[in-house]
Amino acid sequence: MSTTFFPDQISQARPRRVWRAKTVFGRALQVLAICAAVVPFAVAAGPAPGSELKVGGQMIDIGGRSLRLVCAGPTGSSKPVVLFESGAFGFAGDWAYVQKQLASQGVRSCAYDRAGMGFSDASDEPRDGVNVAQDLEKLVAKANIPAPYVLVGHSMAGARVHLFANRNPEKVAGLVLVDSTTPDAMNDAHVAKYVADFTDGAHAAALTAQFGILHLLAGTSLGDKVGLPPVEDAQKRHQFASAEYNKTSYDEVKNWPLAAKQAAATGPLNTDWPVAVVSAGVLSADEGAQIQALQPPPALASRHGFISVVDGATHNGLLGAKYSPGIVQGIDFVLKAAGAKAAGTEERAETVRVGLPVAKG
Repeated sequence: MSTTFFPDQISQARPRRVWRAKTVFGRALQVLAICAAVVPFAVAAGPAPGSELKVGGQMIDIGGRSLRLVCAGPTGSSKPVVLFESGAFGFAGDWAYVQKQLASQGVRSCAYDRAGMGFSDASDEPRDGVNVAQDLEKLVAKANIPAPYVLVGHSMAGARVHLFANRNPEKVAGLVLVDSTTPDAMNDAHVAKYVADFTDGAHAAALTAQFGILHLLAGTSLGDKVGLPPVEDAQKRHQFASAEYNKTSYDEVKNWPLAAKQAAATGPLNTDWPVAVVSAGVLSADEGAQIQALQPPPALASRHGFISVVDGATHNGLLGAKYSPGIVQGIDFVLKAAGAKAAGTEERAETVRVGLPVAKG
C-alpha cells in the first residue's frame, strides 16, 4: 500500500500524473461560477439541520471559551499520547480512522477542534500560529493530557506542530508530518503561489457560505473529501455549509504565511526528536511535485527519520479508511523510536546524504 523510505534508503522516484485541483474548492472563479448557477435555489435550501448531529468528545473551558476535545484509547499507558492538529478546513473528526486504529493498539490519542472550527467556541484573536499554539497549550493543561506527546500535523498544520514543539520542547516525544508543508517551504515560489490560490478559494467559500449556497454542495463529494465514518461525515458536511466555519477557515488560511514565519522564527526542530514524513502518492495541485519535494527535510535532519509515500492516496484521502494505515505506520515508527530513546536503548544515528522522494509512479 505504501512505499517506505528509511533515511539510508531514499531514492528518486518518478512523479505520478497530477490531479488538477488547485484548492479545496477549486480556483476562486470556478467556485463563483458554480455559486452563480445555484443562487436561485440557495434560499429554498435553508440552513443545514444541526440538532440531530452527534457531537461527541468533551468541551474543555480554556478561560471564558471552550474547545472540543476527542480522545480515544486507554488512559494510563506508558506510551506517549498522540496529539493531532488538523489542516485547513479541518476538525477533530478528520482523524477518526487513525484514532480508531491507534486505540486498537492500546495507544491513547487526542484530537481537537481549533477555535471557531468544528464545535469549538470562536476566538477574537487572529488565527495565526502563536494564538493557535496558545490555545492548544491551555487545552492540554486544562484537560490534564500528560506529556510527552507525539505531535501529528496534516497539511497546513505542519507549521503549527513545528511551532508548538519548539515552544514546548519538554513536552515533545516526536513528530509526524502528514502531507504537510514545513515553515521553510513557504519561501519557495511554487508553494507561495499554491497558498495564494488556496487563500483565494477560501475567501470565495467564506463569501458564498453566508448566503447558504454551500448547503447545496454539502451532499456532494466536496462536503467530505476524506470519506469519514457516518457520524464524522455528517459533522463534516454540516460544517462545510456553515458560514462561521468558512469565515474562520479563511482567517486561518489567510494567516498561513504568518504562521509559517512564526514557526520558522523558533528555529529548526530538535534533531533528537524522531520525525516521520508521510506523503500522499497522488499530487493534488500543479505545484504538488515541488510541495512534496520539500516535505522530507525534517525527517532527514532527525537522528531517527521515516519517509513514506502512500500510493494512490490523495491529500485528503490519506486520512480515510483505505490509506490511513500509512499514517499509523509513521506514528508507530516515532513511538518506537521515542520509547527506545526513553529506555536508553536507541540505535546509533546515521548521517544521510541522498536525494528526496517525489510521488511514486
